[in-house]
Amino acid sequence: MRKEPRAMNVAPHLVAAELNDADLDNVSGGVAAATTSGLHLQLANLEVCADADAFLSTEGVAASVNAHVGVN
Repeated sequence: MRKEPRAMNVAPHLVAAELNDADLDNVSGGVAAATTSGLHLQLANLEVCADADAFLSTEGVAASVNAHVGVN
């Protein structure tokens, strides 16, 4: 009796789960406080842009500042 080799199953196996916002906050640590501000100024051919962000969570503090100056 001859046995045929089995074909490999190469289809990707994905497991998906749906999380609501409350569950997602528990997984990621949640955000206790957040603030952001921005500035965009354009005078004649000069353009100045800046923004700042700060986030506070149970895991710590994250902050960022971005600035851009350009000539049009």
